[in-house]
Amino acid sequence: MSDLFEEKSRDWDQNERVLAISRAVGDAVLRHAGLRAEDRVLDFGAGTGLICGQIAPRVQRMVAVDISQSMLDQLARKPELQGCVETRCQDILDCPLEERFDLIVSAMAMHHVEDTDRLARSLFGHLLPGGRIALADLDAEDGYFHDTGPDTEGVYHHGFDREELAQRFAEAGFEDIRFETAHVVRKHKDYPIFLMLARRP
Repeated sequence: MSDLFEEKSRDWDQNERVLAISRAVGDAVLRHAGLRAEDRVLDFGAGTGLICGQIAPRVQRMVAVDISQSMLDQLARKPELQGCVETRCQDILDCPLEERFDLIVSAMAMHHVEDTDRLARSLFGHLLPGGRIALADLDAEDGYFHDTGPDTEGVYHHGFDREELAQRFAEAGFEDIRFETAHVVRKHKDYPIFLMLARRP
């Protein structure tokens, strides 16, 4: 599998839009996900660890998973994350992790996964009973959020309709599904970013 983020990873953390989204999503997770000191947390599509860095000091265990080794390499180089975040470079839809978690977080990764139903089932399977999700992504958009346009490689969804997404996750077994608006990216138009919260019974 080619690493679509190999070149982007080098200056990912210097992208002001990425940083603003990460700060806002991290803040929304801290406000709404009910973090506990004893939580074991999985960051799905963790990238360079911009969300991990906000959560790891507050929980017992943090695992970062991504299919981009180059992004995880950037995460692993950060002194503040060494020793408190474990990395796994694998596609958990094809190769699930052996452990289960109290909370799964994600920022702007879902639109890179082609099969949303399969993703929902995979995340459900990675949670302990009573475990929660806090997943951030774009509301349904015009295809031009990514600067390269609607045919950007590796982008399978131009955002998500909240009601439809909630239905897909409900069918996977999730309950208490709700949404918060975490951030709005202002470009040629406004692009809202939601945080979807739910739990496994």
